[in-house]
Amino acid sequence: MTDDWQRDETRRERAARIDTTVPNFARVGDYLRGGRNNFEADRKAAHALIAAAPVLGTIGPATRAFHQRVVRYLAGQAGIGQFLDIGAGLAITGNTHEIAQEIDPRCRVVYVDSDPMVLSHARALMRSAPPGATSFIDADARDPGAILAGAGQALDFGQPVAVMLMSTLAFVEDAAAVAGLVSALARAVPSGSHLALYHLASDLDPAVPLAARRLAQWPSLRVTPRSRDEIAGLVAALEPLPPGLVPICDWRPAPGDPELDAVVPYYGVVARKR
Repeated sequence: MTDDWQRDETRRERAARIDTTVPNFARVGDYLRGGRNNFEADRKAAHALIAAAPVLGTIGPATRAFHQRVVRYLAGQAGIGQFLDIGAGLAITGNTHEIAQEIDPRCRVVYVDSDPMVLSHARALMRSAPPGATSFIDADARDPGAILAGAGQALDFGQPVAVMLMSTLAFVEDAAAVAGLVSALARAVPSGSHLALYHLASDLDPAVPLAARRLAQWPSLRVTPRSRDEIAGLVAALEPLPPGLVPICDWRPAPGDPELDAVVPYYGVVARKR
């Protein structure tokens, strides 16, 4: 559903859903990025993750740099003025609307998440000035119907849209559900639209599957790494742009990107709908 955070009863209901004693991915990710919107349970889970796969301690800067390079390309070279960011995560600097609107102030961005803490932070912090716009949808990533219905109130699906799935798909365990989500989103947007994603890899670092199994001790933190072939299959109906599906640090690296010694175990791709 579309966000209606201004209503007092909505605020109370969402606040009641925030459990600080149980770790969740948004807050664990915030901790790994150096943020402050996390609690002891989240930090404990992050430390367990890094103990199992130390390279995952580097993912915050690397994934953020990839995200920002992608948005700059889409808003700049590709000329996309509409963004649908699914699984937005906790608000930090350099969000999709900030980067896109630096390039074109008219860009419109819809953020999607179902985490109540994410939505409250987004409503308070992710604002844009005219002529651009930001809006927020409370919807699960596994429900493309709700996502598209909400996004249709703010975006024009007669014009190209950039669909952003930044780490989102690894949190959907069922392979058929992941494929169905990507397919539904691709069908809904017109020719010239782009889909951008990064995904935790199962075949770039042997410690990653072990880390995923360790996280499974917390039911709220189940994650499914996938191989390059599995991820490539998700965008097979689209046209991957050079350099194709590659480790995220190899996708059009830019001056000022973080310098890392190890391969960050995420694949990234930007693909165009013909």
